[in-house]
Amino acid sequence: MASSSKKNSKPFPPALPLRKLIGPSFVILALGLGSGEVILWPYLVSNYGLGIAWGALIGITFQYFINMEIERYALVKGESVFVGLAKLWRLAPFWFIFSTFIGFGLPGIIAASAKVLSSLLGFEDFRWMAILFLLLIGFILSSGKTVYGLMEKLTKIVLLIGVPFIFILVFFVSQPSDWWQLAQGLVGNGEGYWFIPAGMVLATFLGAFAYSGAGGNLNLTQSIYIKEKGYGMGKYAQKIAGLFKRGQQEQEIQLEGVDFPLNDQAKKYFSLWWKRISIEHLLVFWLMGFISIVLLMLLSYTTTFGQTTNTQGIQFVIHQGAAIGSLLSPIVGSLFLVSVCIMLFQTQLGVMDSTSRIMAENTALIQTCHKQKKTVHLSKIYFLFVWAQIAFGILLFLFGISEPRTLIVLGACLNAVAMFVHIGLVSYLNQRALPEVFRPAIWRKIILGCIFVFFGFFSILVLLDQLF
Repeated sequence: MASSSKKNSKPFPPALPLRKLIGPSFVILALGLGSGEVILWPYLVSNYGLGIAWGALIGITFQYFINMEIERYALVKGESVFVGLAKLWRLAPFWFIFSTFIGFGLPGIIAASAKVLSSLLGFEDFRWMAILFLLLIGFILSSGKTVYGLMEKLTKIVLLIGVPFIFILVFFVSQPSDWWQLAQGLVGNGEGYWFIPAGMVLATFLGAFAYSGAGGNLNLTQSIYIKEKGYGMGKYAQKIAGLFKRGQQEQEIQLEGVDFPLNDQAKKYFSLWWKRISIEHLLVFWLMGFISIVLLMLLSYTTTFGQTTNTQGIQFVIHQGAAIGSLLSPIVGSLFLVSVCIMLFQTQLGVMDSTSRIMAENTALIQTCHKQKKTVHLSKIYFLFVWAQIAFGILLFLFGISEPRTLIVLGACLNAVAMFVHIGLVSYLNQRALPEVFRPAIWRKIILGCIFVFFGFFSILVLLDQLF
């Protein structure tokens, strides 16, 4: 159950050592791994070369700054940004439920995972595999003692095994000239073009840009994970229990954070927290994320660039497996496809968890703020959204709406618009709700302003391109 009433003031907790802060950035990184890193950027590279690599670098750098401002609020307030935004705008919870379900309800990522594995096993119709995967995700999320703890463990395993494996593949199949092309691409110099190649679909590029990391409203779950991990004032927050955990129906969850005395000690502790979580996010999310994108783009370039059938869905991934198999060994090619399947599955698992958290918390806010209910079953609401998304995905597959790349690109464009909205809202929230000493520096405000304008401009450009 959840209550929105404020509790008594508590002291700002001292910062944990950096080694104990590793966790939330793994989860947020994995949310984008299967969409942007594995599918969209490699797809673009397979068709247009490495001259677009600059977009991935800027995209993940943008998301680093976006995520840190989201973490800032949770660190100080001990609550998610959704709680703060609901106080400023009473319709915010409705917007976040709608935009999250629309943006991520399309099951493109799990469709891609199922299609890759089905092609490896020789199955024609991958939809039944995708339906099986969705059901498996539902049971995985329902089985953990606490959902966040389960997600963090699974994410670390996949990333710490998957990224080194991709690096080894790139080392063996790439040539020095390929790395030179990558270096040129990071400054926008492509093969016969600068920055944007002729004929590239803007919607796909915007989708890849938005998914250079988590994307859409998923960025906002960083504040929930900070709270669940117990960082800063999130130390006093509670966790969502697994569906099958005994007694979870009686679990009371405090949606709002608690206040703390604004003294020198609190300022000192916040400063140390901020420094350490900034380093953690830089090393895990930005650096590991950038390396992952670069390696997967380079692998796509060395194995599939120039093949005429790359534009057909996610066929380029199948081509990659075949090329790796012919260059190294058929077993290695098959292992690559299995790895892609697992990374995509892990991404869909993380997306399902994060989106359900978003919609559950906002539903709880509607019930406590608009319907004046004093308590709600937050864990039950969470699992209701988990299984609602699974049912929606299964319904789409049964009606034949299943092409992975189409679903991913459409969802990514919708989420780029959602990012434009939440960047502005969170920037305004931090300026209004946080004490001045905890607000972002002017240079950070300028960077966030530029990112806000970029997503707004690009979203309008893609909309006009699709209409006319």
